[in-house]
Order: sequence, then C-alpha cells, then structure tokens
Amino acid sequence: MRNEELIKLDIGVDEHIALWKISNEVSDTNLNIFLTHGTFSNRKVCMGIADFLVEKGYTCWIMEWRNHGDSSRINSKFNFETIAKEDIKIAFDYLFDVQKIQKIDCITHSGGGICLTMTLIEYPQYRSKINKISLFACQSFGAVNSTGQYLKIQLGKWLASILGFIPSKLLGSPEDEPYHLMKQWFNWNLSKEFIGEDGFDYRENMQDINIPILSICGLGDTFIAPKSGCEQFLNAFSNSHNKLLVCGKERGYKEDYNHGRILHSSSAREEIYPIVLEWLGE
Repeated sequence: MRNEELIKLDIGVDEHIALWKISNEVSDTNLNIFLTHGTFSNRKVCMGIADFLVEKGYTCWIMEWRNHGDSSRINSKFNFETIAKEDIKIAFDYLFDVQKIQKIDCITHSGGGICLTMTLIEYPQYRSKINKISLFACQSFGAVNSTGQYLKIQLGKWLASILGFIPSKLLGSPEDEPYHLMKQWFNWNLSKEFIGEDGFDYRENMQDINIPILSICGLGDTFIAPKSGCEQFLNAFSNSHNKLLVCGKERGYKEDYNHGRILHSSSAREEIYPIVLEWLGE
C-alpha cells in the first residue's frame, strides 16, 4: 500500500512549502528520489512516475513550489530564482540534514529542472549528494528557432504583462502563474540567455555541474521545450556522460509526446518510466 506523508517546511511566518514523502512497505531507505514540478503545475504531474518508482523500492520526495498545490499562498513576488535559492534549498537541507539522506537522485519537469540547475550552481555543496538527474521537457533559452516562435513568445509576454498573470485555464492546467515569474522565462528565450535578475550568467556556469543527466523531450512539444531547446540546455552542461532521449513516433514510440504527457500519461509509464529506472540503476 502506498503511503503519503505531507511535511510542511517553513519559509516564513505562517508560510510553508509542501514536501510529500511517497513510500510503501518495501521502500528502501537508501533509495531516495527528489522530484519537483514546473510552472502551472503541482505534485500531481509527478505522481505517476513516483508511484512507479515506489513500486520498485524507491522513496520519493515531491516538493511543491510556493503558491502551488498544498504550499502556502503568499503575497510577495517570486520568480524562478526564489524557488531555486529558497524553496529547493530548504527542501534539500531537510532531506540531507534532518532526514540524514546521504545520496539522492533527482527527477524534474519543465521549470523544475531550470530551478534545480540554478540551485546546484548557487549551492555547490549539494552536488556531491546527487547521484543522477532526469530532466523532463527542460530548457530555458532555446525555444525560439523561427520568427514565428519569437513572435508567439513576445505576444505571450505582452498579454501576461497586461493581465499580471497567465490564467491556468488557458492551458488546461491547475495553477495560475504570475507575470513576475514568467517574465524570466520569456526574457531568457527571447534573448537566448540565462541571466539572473542581478546579471549573473547561469548558462556560463552550467558546465560546473558534473552530475550525469538524462534529458527527456517529446517531438510533440514544439513550443515550451522543443527538442532543439532541450538539446541546447543539456549541451551547456558539457558532460560527455549526459544523454538526450527524444520521444516520438519516428523514434519508435507510441506518440509524439507533448509537454505534459512526456511525464504524466499511461504511455509514458509503459515506455519512458522503465528507461528512467534503468538510467538510475546504471
């Protein structure tokens, strides 16, 4: 039987982020995986692969960003760097210092991988504690490969700035996102740079992360994390041990996976999750 435990980690007065422990009676205390979602999402997008891995003996820890899922709704502005420097750091400190986990693997979706990358750049002390990383549909500066894509992202930025947020119902997703957060993603892709608010160049420092990474992209994901963008993001780590997995019909898969189904679908469970499991065990 699967067990779910909600752990509330303080991020301020009467504010917390939600960390979910997913396990069962056969979970090995030495096999731990940290998972987190991306924009417009919450822990539910990670539950499919978490259930699969728990069945294989892993204990999964799913962190929900502030203002997402069961984490607190706060009024102050935040962006990707806030999630990286505060939320993930707090979760890691709990896992490594309180739970005394020695080594962990990481699985992320979309913006979760962007945030994890920034965390590992900002706090290099965590790098030695991570075995491997699996990035699902992750890129931050490679979505624009044509004039049409540039105009589409520019229009999205303009509309979001007027509204002040992007309504989740437009995307069929569970969470709204504020313009202050999404502005970073728009700007990174429009400029083809990965620069922090203070001018820090994250892209230039990605090569310092030597953890083996499996980047997984879908051929049906043509806007948020297209194959070329995921490949550019992975190549910035400059690690020969990294691998790019492209999932689409021309590669023998059941479908041209889109941004969501690449991680959360019955097809992904059948033909992508086993590849991730094998990658973790290599």
